[in-house]
Amino acid sequence: MFEKFTAGARAVVRGAAEQADRTGSGTVGEPELLLALLDRTDSPAAAVLGALGVHERRASVVDALATVRRRGGVSTADAAALAGLGIDVDAIVARVERQHGVGALAADGRAGRRGRLRRPFTAEAKSVLERALRIAVGRGERCLGDEHLLLALAAGRGPAAAVLADHGVTHGEVVRVLEESRGRRAS
Repeated sequence: MFEKFTAGARAVVRGAAEQADRTGSGTVGEPELLLALLDRTDSPAAAVLGALGVHERRASVVDALATVRRRGGVSTADAAALAGLGIDVDAIVARVERQHGVGALAADGRAGRRGRLRRPFTAEAKSVLERALRIAVGRGERCLGDEHLLLALAAGRGPAAAVLADHGVTHGEVVRVLEESRGRRAS
């Protein structure tokens, strides 16, 4: 699969592993892929994120991803839905953290394996990579670029998609910006 990845897409995958190291995660998941995409500066995905104003709100995106991680993967939208049922996710997280330490729900059960050179990808992250490949093929493109990774994240249902949507980045908006830029290049 990776032979179809552009240098930019490979940089995102490597960057996601580096993000996992920085966040202390034992695995590479959707949030790490999104953080790695945010680090891109001169690429199709970076252009889309810039056009949608995400670079100016990077700190907000990073904070939202950290909150989702701290909550054990529960997005802001999920927390709001649970609040409607009378369940206060933040109170539950606070209670768990009082008993087991800050970030207890963020732990992935891989403590002590920090020395690994390769971090395993979560099933959700693997799904993003597979979806990105299907998107690239579906668009008639021969290589998988970082824009396909962004499309795949935005099209998913995981924490990265929820954080992106909260910041105005939907699959439809990503497609729109990509098509506009493609149109400008063609003229």
